[in-house]
Amino acid sequence: MKRPYYSLIPASLDFIASLCAWILFFYNRKQILHEETEAFGIALIANAAVIGVFWVGLNTLAGSYSDIFGKTRIKELFKGFNHTLIGVVIIFFTLLLDDQGVNEYHEYYKTFGAYFIIQFICTSISKIISFTYLREQISSGKIYFNTLLVGSGKAARKVYDELEKRKSTFGFSFVTYLPTSETSTDVCAPVLKSIGDLERINTVIHRCHIDRVMIALEKEEHDYLEQVLGALEGESVKTNIIPENYQLILGSVKVKLLSNLPLLEINQDLIPVWQKALKRLIDIVAALGVLIVGFPFLFVVGLLTKLSSKGPVFYKQERIGKDAKPFKIIKFRSMYMDSEKAGPALANDKDSRITPWGKIMRKTRLDEFPQFYNVLKGDMSLVGPRPERQFFIDQIMAQAPYYKHLHKVRPGITSMGQVKFGYAENVDEMVERLRYDILYIENMSLSLDFEIMLDTVLIMFQGRGK
Repeated sequence: MKRPYYSLIPASLDFIASLCAWILFFYNRKQILHEETEAFGIALIANAAVIGVFWVGLNTLAGSYSDIFGKTRIKELFKGFNHTLIGVVIIFFTLLLDDQGVNEYHEYYKTFGAYFIIQFICTSISKIISFTYLREQISSGKIYFNTLLVGSGKAARKVYDELEKRKSTFGFSFVTYLPTSETSTDVCAPVLKSIGDLERINTVIHRCHIDRVMIALEKEEHDYLEQVLGALEGESVKTNIIPENYQLILGSVKVKLLSNLPLLEINQDLIPVWQKALKRLIDIVAALGVLIVGFPFLFVVGLLTKLSSKGPVFYKQERIGKDAKPFKIIKFRSMYMDSEKAGPALANDKDSRITPWGKIMRKTRLDEFPQFYNVLKGDMSLVGPRPERQFFIDQIMAQAPYYKHLHKVRPGITSMGQVKFGYAENVDEMVERLRYDILYIENMSLSLDFEIMLDTVLIMFQGRGK
């Protein structure tokens, strides 16, 4: 349902946060400059209110209050850092640069730094509160989005099943679907009722008060895409197109004019150089921290592993990493000895090869902790596609040759595929999970890494691993 007033919630909280931040800064500034503290009064509140309006206006121009349901807390906090820096610079040069109370130059740095920290903390708290509230409204079903599904083949049914499963997270409420005449098998009919075809898409949108349109066409139906997008032109709905895997691996595409020819140029750079360097630095610092500070904990886990069954504490296995180079991955052993006498096999929920203690480790991901040593060596990263054995890679590539796209980056201890899909129990599930890993690679960023790491921590504490 369209409820525009929900965007007022983050704006109102940002106003209150900015107002409070200015008042706190006002008294903090008095202490920095060793001035006599003034009494709390109407003038201070009025000035703080003006500052609050400035911050709401700045955030509005930055797009912070548009499409609020499509944002994530982590990304907004990262953006909030930049917005705060810009806003504080503006206020500093407008109001504070000619401050008569400043006697020494270094006091400017102190006042600037104090206001930046106070403003960022206050607005970060407001963002967390507003996002948490809106997520709870979606989870309870008070906020939902009437959704139209375009397509009726396997791709459309897969989208329906996935989003219905996550309805309490994203709020998609499927109302109907529109099949195409090319669909050989309509697999959406058992779960949704169709009230028309593509020719009536505009009528359906208005009659059913559609908020979201999900386009999931089969390969042979792609000729309909132009027709659908043309019909949606001018409609106040948010449109999403579910791509094929081969489309995902194209990378960032931009138009380049060569002579008189417009060419699509594919950018192979996954993330900026500075983010790549910072990502590696974070890997090293985190790995050292876990291995050094967490050594007593890891020692206890290793001891329990040794006592749980006969065999070594650690299990080493060859996996394929960045640039298709093999390396030895190290884990706490979770299976009985000689579990693969009959050849390589994937684990499953009822796998008798897994020890009782191994099941606990897998559910909490404790068996993965020795891989921080792989991270320190440079074989792996904290976040990246999970590395596989060549035996299974050969089988995956028989179905999905684009799997080699994963070798463009370091494999990770955790991944989007592992968080969103989980462990794969067969090659078909590996291919299905591949979509998430490709999405990660094409959207790589530090903020996405932090989001995946937070999801991983939740899975560990909730024991939802396998």
